[in-house]
Amino acid sequence: HSEIVGMLPEGNWITRAPSLRRKAALLAKVQDEGGHGLYLYAAAETLGVSREDLVDQLLSGRAKYSSIFNYPTTSWADIGTIGWLVDGAAIMNQIPLCRCSFGPYARAMIRICREESFHQRQGYEIMLTLCRGTVAQKAMAQDALNRWWWPSLMMFGPPDTDSQHSDTSMRWKIKRFSNDGLRQKFVDATVPQGHFLGLTFPDPALRYDEASGHWRFGASDGVGGRRGRAGHGPCDREGLDARRQGHEDGA
Repeated sequence: HSEIVGMLPEGNWITRAPSLRRKAALLAKVQDEGGHGLYLYAAAETLGVSREDLVDQLLSGRAKYSSIFNYPTTSWADIGTIGWLVDGAAIMNQIPLCRCSFGPYARAMIRICREESFHQRQGYEIMLTLCRGTVAQKAMAQDALNRWWWPSLMMFGPPDTDSQHSDTSMRWKIKRFSNDGLRQKFVDATVPQGHFLGLTFPDPALRYDEASGHWRFGASDGVGGRRGRAGHGPCDREGLDARRQGHEDGA
């Protein structure tokens, strides 16, 4: 469901990409995301549910999906930031799933991760181009980072102390690493990339801990995080309305 809904904020910029090369790359990326959704629906079908039922759960609002795709993309820099941060967080979550205990899911994830790694590099290259551009372009990149940093950290789920399903998923060998462990790994990998771009992270508590070798970071808004994970992002209604309209138009 997250892959299918995730096509919307980026599809929003296909007609406004700044060059033909950018347009072709973004078209390819959005097509990839649709394919990822189909791989995962096919994996779910091996458990006895039909794809039609899964789509109906999404369109009726009964199914959850990652709230990160309910945030608006208001500038071209958002497309770069989504590739760099959102797809980067997705890869961090998904690589361990390539070796999880559910075979159809694990096999789908192998191909998904290969394509997501391309998306992540594509996004970072957009950010690098903006940060080496004009003052206004770098400011656009900084603004996008300010808006997407905390939602990206929410993609790893609630803190381990609040997670309701992690213990079961770990016992069944679906998940192999904890939410907090993956979040820390993402921050450690991403902060140096942002500093190389010359950008500042919107976290006054962010600091490097020499003793542990980790970047320590502050806590996000807990209420906003819970609401976001429950599907109450800024554009959740608009996103589902667009999906329903597309479904009806394609009938």
